[in-house]
Amino acid sequence: MAVARKRALWMVVVVAFIVMATAMATATKAQQPKLVAGEIARIIRDGQVPFGNDIDEQRLFQVYAYYHLRSFTPIWVRDSGPKTKGHELLAVLRNAGAEGLEPTDYYVDRLSELMEQRDIYSLARLDLLLTRAFLDYGRDLSAGRVAPESVDSEINLNPTPIDASELIRGAEEADNIGPYALSLAPKTDEYARLATMLAEYREIAAQGGWPTVPDGETLKPGLDDPRVVPLRAYLFTVGDYDGDPDESSTLFDAEMAEAVERFQARHGLDVDGAVGKETLAAINTPIDDRIATMELNLERRRWMKDDPGERYVFVNIADQYLKVVDQGRTIHTARLVVGKPYARTPVFDETMKYVVINPDWTVPASIARNEYLPKLKKSPEALSKQNIRIYAGSTAISPMSINWSTITKSDFRYTLRQDPGPENALGVIKFMFPNAYNVYLHDTPSKGLFARPHRTFSHGCMRVENPIALGEVILGAQGWSADRIRKVVASGKKTVVNLETPIPVHVTYLTAWVNKDGTVHFRKDLYGRDKRLREGIEATHRLQKS
Repeated sequence: MAVARKRALWMVVVVAFIVMATAMATATKAQQPKLVAGEIARIIRDGQVPFGNDIDEQRLFQVYAYYHLRSFTPIWVRDSGPKTKGHELLAVLRNAGAEGLEPTDYYVDRLSELMEQRDIYSLARLDLLLTRAFLDYGRDLSAGRVAPESVDSEINLNPTPIDASELIRGAEEADNIGPYALSLAPKTDEYARLATMLAEYREIAAQGGWPTVPDGETLKPGLDDPRVVPLRAYLFTVGDYDGDPDESSTLFDAEMAEAVERFQARHGLDVDGAVGKETLAAINTPIDDRIATMELNLERRRWMKDDPGERYVFVNIADQYLKVVDQGRTIHTARLVVGKPYARTPVFDETMKYVVINPDWTVPASIARNEYLPKLKKSPEALSKQNIRIYAGSTAISPMSINWSTITKSDFRYTLRQDPGPENALGVIKFMFPNAYNVYLHDTPSKGLFARPHRTFSHGCMRVENPIALGEVILGAQGWSADRIRKVVASGKKTVVNLETPIPVHVTYLTAWVNKDGTVHFRKDLYGRDKRLREGIEATHRLQKS
């Protein structure tokens, strides 16, 4: 923040503070502050608060208001030195890494220095800085270190941090600051499992990390190769091999192949039991990189709601999978095809409200101009084979009535609409949760894509495998069986079914998580979102250290 801007912000806060101080003058005069309290009041009034340059105006005002209402009585120290609560808070901040946070963001070195001082000025600064550190920690732990949209415009989530005055009040009332501080973290099993696994991986790193496997030909069952020895040791370290990690055999046997398959399944790779180029690259990913990925995904978990709903649809774009959860139990899963790297599927929460059987498809304008116009230029009847009609306004027109050679992308004014049918781009059923991005779940005629380990082929929507089975899960409570859905499909009639009970849909992007069985999973950063998030967090580090 520029010096002039910082001063302007300070003046706004001080003016507001003086106004409030005047209103509270009687209460203030009624009590004679103690030594540290008097020094806190002087520091605030003189504008010497050690609060860095990134605290927002509202939160700064809340802090000063809270101190004023208590006649500047310190929260964490006494005139004689730091309270036990102050020491406890410093211990919590030093251990922030357990939550995937960075302890240095909370001034632990400066706080440690001030803890050793006993002069009144240092104790007053210590109290104010502990308050700032606690507010930063509480905000970061409850709602994330960065605002989602600040690192990626394709993320539409709005986590709400706990109010500053509420945080301070809770800290004051807590008998022990440690449990209270940790209670600010997401209250989900998914978050807790990932934090626990992060600790385990840090322990592995502290012990020297894991073995690497040298390059070479693909390792397959039956092959005798000295690289099997470090491969076995690695797979044991990460929990995929149950045998003796110190075995010296160089034979790639069936037991090794099964361990490799478990590893591949955990990393979203083609499960073939062989160690080819892609599997080897995943094996040789440094443990520090895996730890960093866990930390990023703890941040994403802090953006998410503690209560996703009793019954909901959960999509993980990075995993290219969907699951339906009912009262904590997964009742349906399905592979997905998600957006191409240049047509990325966004992240958001919405509510599924209706299902369309035998949908038609209005071709998005960008696809019409960029993909279908060139086809029409070559042959006016090119789209007829796909049952795509051309409309001028609401009137269907013949493609032969237009001189396509004169039409450019900029003056393309027509609407393209594909009739319902098995070749429709949306398939025979779509699941609608209206959103700003106009993306949704739907069937597809391109069934072969679901067999691939990496499925980024759509224009942003999520194509779902076995859509009729998903339809039965979604509509079952309303009397819709798979057979009933198929009968409507066979009729060819477009049918809209409104949900009697709308279902929350959470579209996420997670590149690391831990399942209930304790297995940790990693996925490729398909869209570079890990990279952008890491850069956003690093920017906050630089700001806090400036």
